[in-house]
Amino acid sequence: MRFRMLLGAEAWDRLPQAVRTRFAKRLLPGRSVSYAGQVITCRMRPPGWLLAQACRLIGSPLPLGRDSGMAAVVTVTEDGASGGQVWTRMYARPRGFPQVIHSAKRFAGPTGLEEYLGAGFGIALTVEASATGIRFRSHHYFLCIGALRLRLPRWIAPGALSIDHEDMGEGAFAFTLSLRHRLLGELIRQVGHFHDQPTSQQEVQP
Repeated sequence: MRFRMLLGAEAWDRLPQAVRTRFAKRLLPGRSVSYAGQVITCRMRPPGWLLAQACRLIGSPLPLGRDSGMAAVVTVTEDGASGGQVWTRMYARPRGFPQVIHSAKRFAGPTGLEEYLGAGFGIALTVEASATGIRFRSHHYFLCIGALRLRLPRWIAPGALSIDHEDMGEGAFAFTLSLRHRLLGELIRQVGHFHDQPTSQQEVQP
């Protein structure tokens, strides 16, 4: 019940049952659950496209193109050693190999949840509940160099990141990523629709 602790019991209870089921799931160490779907829309302003290309240096955590209608798969793997989760997002592209994005969520840090992106960079996240799902917001960005953790000043940060998980009913949900700069406005907005896999294909910790 890690996400329930972050949200609080009252906010957790307001969530749709399907959302509570997805985020209360605790897999056996090393086991995964996957959600398949497609990218519905992906909009990027020129500064957002440039930022996404620059982020190739740390593992390409942002979508690299504006392609829509392409297949997408999100896989969540339980990390038994850290008690966190490893997230893998795969996006098909019209040409060449698909884009694969890796990150690790850890239930730690000043906000209780952090996402590690690559090359030592990470995001401290806050979590909010709504009538239809859960929203993750960036609280601050940081860089880890060995045991040293440096909080990046606001003027260096790429912008305010929000990720929405919104239930659509019948085992489907929308995933919306938005990156908004305080001066340049919304740089990137990606919307994907995904669906649950059959329960028989999952291995859940009792």
